[in-house]
Order: sequence, then structure tokens, then C-alpha cells
Amino acid sequence: MAHDYVSSVLLLLILLIFLSQRTVSSSIVKSLPGFDGPLPFELETGYIGVGKEEEVQLFYYFIKSERSPQEDPLLLWLSGGPGCSSISGLLYENGPVTVKLEVYNGTLPSLVATTYSWTKVSSIIYLDQPVGTGFSYSRTQLVNKPSDSGEAKRIHEFLHKWLGKHQEFSSNPFYVGGDSYCGMVIPALVQEISKGNYVCCKPPINIQQGYILGNPSTENEVDNSYRIPYAHGMALISDELYESMKRICKGKYENVDPRNTKCLKLVGEYQKCINRINKALIITPECVETSPDCYMYRYLLTTYWANDESVQRALHVNKGSIGEWVRCYREIPYNHDIKSSVPYHMNNSIDGYPSLIFSGDHDMEVPYLGTQAWIRSLNYSLIDDWRPWMIGDQITGYTRTYANKMTFATIKGGGHTPEYKPEETYIMFQRWISGQPL
Repeated sequence: MAHDYVSSVLLLLILLIFLSQRTVSSSIVKSLPGFDGPLPFELETGYIGVGKEEEVQLFYYFIKSERSPQEDPLLLWLSGGPGCSSISGLLYENGPVTVKLEVYNGTLPSLVATTYSWTKVSSIIYLDQPVGTGFSYSRTQLVNKPSDSGEAKRIHEFLHKWLGKHQEFSSNPFYVGGDSYCGMVIPALVQEISKGNYVCCKPPINIQQGYILGNPSTENEVDNSYRIPYAHGMALISDELYESMKRICKGKYENVDPRNTKCLKLVGEYQKCINRINKALIITPECVETSPDCYMYRYLLTTYWANDESVQRALHVNKGSIGEWVRCYREIPYNHDIKSSVPYHMNNSIDGYPSLIFSGDHDMEVPYLGTQAWIRSLNYSLIDDWRPWMIGDQITGYTRTYANKMTFATIKGGGHTPEYKPEETYIMFQRWISGQPL
């Protein structure tokens, strides 16, 4: 009898542990170490389990719109990499706080409020994905590596579970956004959500409003090949070298046939000209993160901040769930199984989803020339031809709009992500989501 009772209690305990592990855990964060005083916005952090046994625990930061969270759009913002933490979006690109740029003295780096947060007009979920990124982790050894198409499915599952726990946001206009490598995953994710709305998943996700991508990876060969004409246009290589490369390499600068020794020699000369250029923003010096004079020094400060025990406690990170936090896990096991996201853009525009594609025009990682080339390949007619877009009486960039509800915009002087021109990208986003022309 006693044995049966003990067995029942054990079973009940196992069941309770199993159920507690399967629930969505979330916490409200009122203050953050390094930030002076209470947070002037509503922050929630948490985990959502995805996969059959919910073995993958995806970590997120959720910030409510500072204007009208009941009506304002809900935006899911992803960082690229793959393997870069969404803290990059929150602290550098479009969030309400940023890391104060000052020389590290052994104490916790400081956070300060920003003036350009997209949370002024929308609620944002910043998601650490794929598993192994930021604070996201797996409770078991992964059988399959994460992949582009797999992430589109996982993030879709995450969204349904998140909205299930936050039903007050299920009817808000919904957008997906991100930059850099997200250009491979987001168009597939939009298609996944669209299919799910018709086929399987209730309540539907209100994605009629569309998606937004900055300097998006789209097709590696195209993106990378356009670095050469871009380098020429920016006076980084000579006319003669560019003309020779065009003639001898015939526009193929990636994976050159080893027998084409003339082309290989020219590619070597090109590399010599650009190998000290900071590709993310060509007008800034190439330097190491540890140099306090360098823009990227903020990444080092963020690493100190996010690895601090008091910070992880404040963010309600599961103790012992990850080793050292890294901003970008460059060696993340990952299967790049979408070779081109152009077909997904095509399907999404056929389905009527609007999109805003923007490019910092001083980015050489994914130069705007390559982005314009794949947009042209969609073969849509122009509704609004190339023109400057302004903030006050200043030209901020150039834009054009296509019949497939796709808007393309450049950010003058901008780099690979919105962090280089945050005020300008905020105004661009705010105009676009409110249906105004840029």
C-alpha cells in the first residue's frame, strides 16, 4: 500500500516537472543592472519551448509599444548571423536602450535611453534564434542541425505559442523584420505563416501588413558578385582593374574555375585593394573590437554586460542553461538549405504581402546593387519611380515602389544594419507602417 502511494507521488512529481517544463515561462523586468532607475518601458523576457518534446527553449525579449499597445502593430525582429543574438537589435538597432560607449574600467557597462526606438510606434519581440544563439538552448543533444527552412517552421511554432500566451495581441497588425542573414529565413517564414493561416493554425497570425528587411542576404553568389561593381563605384578599385575583371572573369567572381588563372590573379589584386575596408560600413576604419576608439567597442561592452550574473538574474535567464554568452556564435552548427530567397519573395508578393526592403548605401557586405538586381528580376512594374526621400529639408536616401507592394529604399551613409543610422531608419519604419509614402 505504502509502495503504491510512493509510486503515485513520484509519478505525480514527474508529471508536474514535465508540465512545468512544457509551459511558457515569462517574467516582467522592471529594472536592469547598468540602467539608472526603473525602466521607462514594459519589458518581458522568457522562454518558449518548440519541437516535439519542446526540447528547444527559445529566449525572447518583449517590449510593449510606448504609444498604444492595444492597437499598435506587433513586430517580430530577428538578428542575422546565423547565430547573432537579438540583443543586437535591442541594444544597437531599434530598441529603447543602448550601451553607453565609454572605456571599460572593470565595472558593469552602463545602459542609456535612446531617442529612436521603434517601440514608440510598435510592440517588438526580439527572438534569439536558432538554438544556441544568445540565451536560447536545447535541453537535449540536437539530432538535426538547425537550417533555413527548419527555422521558418520553428519560428512559426514559436509565434503561435507566444500569441497563445499573449492573446491580447492576436488581432494587432503583425510584421516580421530583420536584417543581414535573416533575408534567407524571413521570406520563407512569411510563406509558412501564410500557409498556416489557411491550413492548420488557429488563431491566424495577422500578417496582412507584411515584412521588412534591411541589407538582406538573398542569394550569396549575386550578393557577393555585386561587391566588385560596388567597389568600383565607390572608387576602391581602378577603372582598369574593374574592366579587366568584367572581361576575364565574365561577371563570376565567386568560386572561380582554378584553370582561369588570369581571373584568379585579378581577384587577388581586388582583394589587396579592399582587405582593410570595414565592409559593414566602408567609411569607418577596420579595427579590432578591443579598441575603445572603434565603433564596434560597444560589442565588447555588451559581452561584459550580458555575461554579468546580476544581468542574467534580472533577465530571468535559466541558471546553467548556457556557457559564456557571445553576441555572434559564428561557428553555430547550421545547414544553409535555402540557396535563394527570391522565389519566396515572389510567392509572398503574389499572395499580396507588402514589403519594405532597405539598404544602407555604404554597406559592402550586401551591397544595394545586388539587392536592386534581385528586385529587378521579379519583373514588377514601377508605381513610384526613383526619387529622394526626405527628413525635413534633407535627403535621407532614395526610394521607389513596385506594383507588387514592394518598396525599396536606401539610407544615405548607412551601413549593414540600422544601427549606423538609427534615427533615419526609425522615421522610415514609422512612415511605412502607417501607410505613408516615405
